[in-house]
Amino acid sequence: MGNLHDISVKALDVGVVVVVSNSPADERTDFLPLFRSGSCAEGGPKQYMEDEHVCIDNLVDHLDATANCPSPGAFYGVFDGHGGTDAALFVKNNILRFIVEDSHFPICVENAIKSAFVKADYAFADDSALDISSGTTALIALIFGRTLIVANAGDCRAVLGRRGRAIEMSKDHKPNCTSERLRIEKLGGVIYDDYLNGQLSVARALGDWHMKGPKGSACPLSAEPELRETNLTEEDEFLIMGCDGLWDVMSSQCAVTISRKELMLHNDPERCSRELVREALRRNARDNLTVIVICFSPDPPPRIEIPQSRVRRSISAEGLNLLKGVLDSNS
Repeated sequence: MGNLHDISVKALDVGVVVVVSNSPADERTDFLPLFRSGSCAEGGPKQYMEDEHVCIDNLVDHLDATANCPSPGAFYGVFDGHGGTDAALFVKNNILRFIVEDSHFPICVENAIKSAFVKADYAFADDSALDISSGTTALIALIFGRTLIVANAGDCRAVLGRRGRAIEMSKDHKPNCTSERLRIEKLGGVIYDDYLNGQLSVARALGDWHMKGPKGSACPLSAEPELRETNLTEEDEFLIMGCDGLWDVMSSQCAVTISRKELMLHNDPERCSRELVREALRRNARDNLTVIVICFSPDPPPRIEIPQSRVRRSISAEGLNLLKGVLDSNS
């Protein structure tokens, strides 16, 4: 994984790198995560369920010993299909194999992941038994020891819960996103009503070969993932992975707040994922819903102590009404 243990968050995408240094306390930590996960998938109001997902809390047990997999390791993925389930199911069943069989693995996991996305896309196109016009987004999380790598192509999202704060570990690849729009238009694509070439609501996806050119050619619809990486510490309590059906009706911070409250009550990531899906349905979600919650400790999140100020403060009635309005709008 290269010399990446001196960073906190790193975004790897077409020459764009965002680095936040770890504090000395983070570097000295002996924290080693213990992986526990739970998931929930519901069709919602749609007639067909086209999402797929995978949860592997122990990669060493899951993979053959010859895979040379670092320990402890875990793997998770959410695949939001469209135009049928063929692409989502194919990528779910093959993406991990393409990663661990890549020549870069495990020395340079980032390159192995990028290569695996392309290989999965090409292999899907070559399978004559499948409908290659179906497509899927792909969001995966690969964890080795304290190193969390998230790779995303599409509009699923991964959010880290860090002592109650939401840290987004992926970017939604929508056609109207500035960077995606520039890439699409540079390659001759067009955007109509926020749809790529008037057909697709995402800017990156695997499959959809009716919208792509010959293999190896650059095209507006890209299967290339964006990668982000972080070194987990004791403050990193859980990771939420969800399809766009969740994020269309809920902010990242709202999902973290709900999850933390749930985990403090029962410490069960599966019940937590179910509650996120229920809340999305209560908010009139209009899409399939798939949520994975991954905890990094056997213990529930601790209470956050707010330091008491020694300075006495007062607030006017007008200020109280303003604060109430802000809180109500966030509820």
